[in-house]
Amino acid sequence: MKKITMEKMVNLCKAQGFIFQGSEIYGGLANTWDYGPLGAKLKNNIKDSWRKYFIQKNKTAYEIDADILMNPMVWEASGHTSSFSDPLVDCKHCKNRFRADNLIDDFDATAVADNMTSEDMVDFIKEKKIPCPVCGKSDFTDIREFNLMFETSRGVIKDDKSIVYLRPENAQGEYVNYLNVKRTTRSNLPFSIGQIGKAFRNEITPGNFTFRTIEFDQMEFQTFCKPGEDSKLYEFYKNYAKEYLMSLGIKEENLRYHDHEKLAHYAKAACDIEYKFPFGFGEISGTHNRTDYDLSRHQEYSGESMEFIDPETNERYIPYIIESTIGADRLTLAILFEAYDEEELENGTREVMRFSPKLAPYKVAILPLIKKMHTDKANELFEQLTEEFAVSFDASGSIGKRYRRQDVMGTPFCITVDDDTLNNGTVTIRDRDTMQQETLKVEEITNYIKEKIK
Repeated sequence: MKKITMEKMVNLCKAQGFIFQGSEIYGGLANTWDYGPLGAKLKNNIKDSWRKYFIQKNKTAYEIDADILMNPMVWEASGHTSSFSDPLVDCKHCKNRFRADNLIDDFDATAVADNMTSEDMVDFIKEKKIPCPVCGKSDFTDIREFNLMFETSRGVIKDDKSIVYLRPENAQGEYVNYLNVKRTTRSNLPFSIGQIGKAFRNEITPGNFTFRTIEFDQMEFQTFCKPGEDSKLYEFYKNYAKEYLMSLGIKEENLRYHDHEKLAHYAKAACDIEYKFPFGFGEISGTHNRTDYDLSRHQEYSGESMEFIDPETNERYIPYIIESTIGADRLTLAILFEAYDEEELENGTREVMRFSPKLAPYKVAILPLIKKMHTDKANELFEQLTEEFAVSFDASGSIGKRYRRQDVMGTPFCITVDDDTLNNGTVTIRDRDTMQQETLKVEEITNYIKEKIK
């Protein structure tokens, strides 16, 4: 498998229509990205695969779609309004701003900034004379905490009572709907609530393409369980998340677990799954044992009882929560890197995106061999296959160039419509990965592709 640099991936995504710079005609907005025709399909296919793996295959899992804007009390209860911040320092010479923990981690991979207080980080930066990444000087301000939530106002008059926030995570929408889901689904414990949706964080130092952005999609999954059963479920979902990632075609050697050494005050255990990007390993999934912290806080702030009453024993308790979360944008980026390959052929280099067929933006391409002669029949076939699949149609250029275009788009199968199609109802179907071709009858195509992408 040929490796690709981050710079080349950015260029490939723009050229092929996977991902574009946001607001590009106006010079862009730092670290905002728009998914193009191929990228939108790829990302949606990833979301659909998550729904199937986490929701559809679990008879006690339920999907919701909570609003982005929530009552501000939600964020007071969760602790975000008081403690959701980044430790920032400014270079006194070039005036650029950086996260202190990132400066330390980038300078010394053995130092664990997560385990340091603000004072520890300032002392470490001064002692090691860590240079500014922009100007090279080592003269920073003290740390200032910067709240990561985007704040806006509701209504026409802006005052303290009108403040609302763009959610920094999806999980709270699942917690505040715990009672509603339990009641309407008549669920016993354990049961799970899943959600896919936008979250927003006012990151000062985003970067590495779509890995760290200010707007992103989260695929969140919360399992509510009886205290005492939490550790077993935590281990299960650690493994389940890894199995899911590998089911998408990610090689095990490109994944690793990273157990948190320093736990959040509410956590009993926490572990990330990291993918090997060109810049190093980066988190794409997290599993957390959040204990009963979240529901207890919402009970305290809302006045609503979050207790579960066991129907058999009448035991009362607040459920523990096991969280399994995956970043849709980060996973999409990992899939792009995992899929990219180059092959040296007799007539040049072939670039190919070896997506798992179930994730490929288009499952099949229809290629009329001669535009004037074969387009009508190709159109008929296109209309037939679009009932089942996402289908690309390409009638421009030589058949070889069209194969290459579909290869870099990641299309698993190309169907050539030619004289044989008109005369005896057969087509040539080409496999993306092997480049081997075989002849099929038109009526066999749908089942053939279904079987291949199962």
